[in-house]
Amino acid sequence: MLKQFKQALRRSIKGANLQLQVAVGRGIFESDDQDFRKLFPPQAKLRRVAGGFGFTEGPIWLPGEHVLLFSDIPGNRIYRLDEKNRLSVFRESSHHSNGLTLDNVGRLIACEHGARRVTRTELDGSITVLADSFEGKPLNSPNDVVVSRDGSIYFTDPPYGIRPEQQEQPHQGLYRIDPEGELQLLSAHLDRPNGLCFSRDERTLYVDDSSARCHIRTFEVAADGSLSDQGPWLEMAQAGLKGDPDGMKLDAEGRLYCTGPGGVWVISESGTRLGLIRLPELPANLAWGDDDGKGLYITARTSVYHLRTETGGAAPVWK
Repeated sequence: MLKQFKQALRRSIKGANLQLQVAVGRGIFESDDQDFRKLFPPQAKLRRVAGGFGFTEGPIWLPGEHVLLFSDIPGNRIYRLDEKNRLSVFRESSHHSNGLTLDNVGRLIACEHGARRVTRTELDGSITVLADSFEGKPLNSPNDVVVSRDGSIYFTDPPYGIRPEQQEQPHQGLYRIDPEGELQLLSAHLDRPNGLCFSRDERTLYVDDSSARCHIRTFEVAADGSLSDQGPWLEMAQAGLKGDPDGMKLDAEGRLYCTGPGGVWVISESGTRLGLIRLPELPANLAWGDDDGKGLYITARTSVYHLRTETGGAAPVWK
């Protein structure tokens, strides 16, 4: 990270107000796949490393700072959790931010429910609005976001952050902000678009539909950044299990980790569920972290959990 961005990260810190590290246990893995357990160290434990929030979302690891950022949506804050699990406030009045990511030079991209916009935190700490309307009407409530290698920003726009009478868009959109800053509607046919993630070669975009459809769809990504809907890829509705598909990330070997009914689903590149990571609370999102990239941080309702893995996450586009 550049010096200016490091300084921006340290602004608005209120001081640590929580130090929590509670071992939850090892009986968290559920799978009939004999290789699934090999994805985690023999003594791997799920640990609750922060708690007491309203609804946690949008985790993103900053390697240069050795910290995790995450949103508390109703708390209207972005928090900063360091490698010793010391918590501080990174941004207060975050406009009820949800999904967070980094662009190709390490600038923070945030989906803000409250302001109904997508923003970028510049290296000097100032904030640039990237998108807040489409065809002259306000966006719904941008939810989650990813950045491609060419610098394009893809985000979902369901209506979770607004009242029904506030919605002016006729759809729940999947959008792209191209490298020149132009906002493009890529799909208007999702019911509740939510988490999204690229395949390793970026030829496929995975997108959750968190409605009654309860599935992951795939889109073929063209050279110009446009998408072709390939239809449902994995149905995730499970009898007796609460939760919907939400946040997702890829591991270094191409497996998809997606929060969903019952916990975190681990899915092969072919679309087969390999196993489930169960948590005490329903998870919403996740991110790879720690200095070696093998720590899995999971935001789950009122808490943040941590689990060590053997494979780790796919390399970030800005690294």
